[in-house]
Amino acid sequence: MRLAGKAAYLFFLLYMLITSLYAQSFSDDETIDNLLFFFEELFIFDESLSFGESFMGDKTFPGEEPAPLAEDGFYFEAPPLIVESPAFEIRSFNAIFPHFSRLQRMRVMDEDGLRHSFMKDEPAMFIPNPDTGIDLLGSVMNKNPSHLIEALALIPYKERELGLLDIYNALGRIEKIKNYPVPFNGKDFYIFTESTRIESARSRKAIPDPSPAVTLPFSETMYVHLKEINLGNLFLRTDISINVYGIMYSMTNFTDVRYFFIPVMKAERYITIIYLEPVKEGMLIYSVTGFYLPGFFADRVNLTPNINRRIKLFISWITDGLRIQENPAADRRANR
Repeated sequence: MRLAGKAAYLFFLLYMLITSLYAQSFSDDETIDNLLFFFEELFIFDESLSFGESFMGDKTFPGEEPAPLAEDGFYFEAPPLIVESPAFEIRSFNAIFPHFSRLQRMRVMDEDGLRHSFMKDEPAMFIPNPDTGIDLLGSVMNKNPSHLIEALALIPYKERELGLLDIYNALGRIEKIKNYPVPFNGKDFYIFTESTRIESARSRKAIPDPSPAVTLPFSETMYVHLKEINLGNLFLRTDISINVYGIMYSMTNFTDVRYFFIPVMKAERYITIIYLEPVKEGMLIYSVTGFYLPGFFADRVNLTPNINRRIKLFISWITDGLRIQENPAADRRANR
């Protein structure tokens, strides 16, 4: 009863205040209508606030006095707002590449995966479903390449399913790139003799790979130096971007590329974009490479087989990095 009395007194004060304000602008009938509407709205309370609770938000129990009103007004605590996000479901390989034949689906899970080389005026072969938002070819064509190579592989899980953080850490092992050979004439051939991060495009000082990350960045840019057996020093800018489903990893030359000391490719005319996504069947690795060769060099130097072998090397490097993420203890034992 004490609470009801205080509430009635409070509403009476409000009534007097509002009556004086409305009287200046409206007729008597309008004033009454507006006041009735105001009090009707004021008395529509949420079920969580009743006269069994004080306006300070404290519940009253039998035998207890309600908490006194604050002298400077009153408030009540609204129920917490709960927002439910939709459940995330990983996609399937077939959803991303719906038009593949049965043979292609089998070959994509082989050790070499699928690769396709073509010229700029020829059609691509591996086109993702447009609804997936994956458009590597469009980004590569912005560089106006003369030659292109597609690669596609699906790496089945062994120890456990992998996530985006596993991909990110697998891509961070820059110092390990030089350890991966490619087969050539029946022998293992090491293409890179050095592989390291460098401080920036201006500073070529080598820096070590960081420890495996425990959180994902939204994006990242780093600079890499690769010493190649034929092309010499390669300096690459690598950009990582992360979305809900996967990680985009691009490599672009920020200096000229030379072939046996002859400049054959200007800066910013080579790009490889690798997209990695955990799908239901395993880890999807999809890449598109583009590079520009002037007609004079293109007629005399066939770089496509060489770059094709390097793409195979990068896929092997990524695959091994993913296996290490599946079982880090096995990698530590191997490095003892």
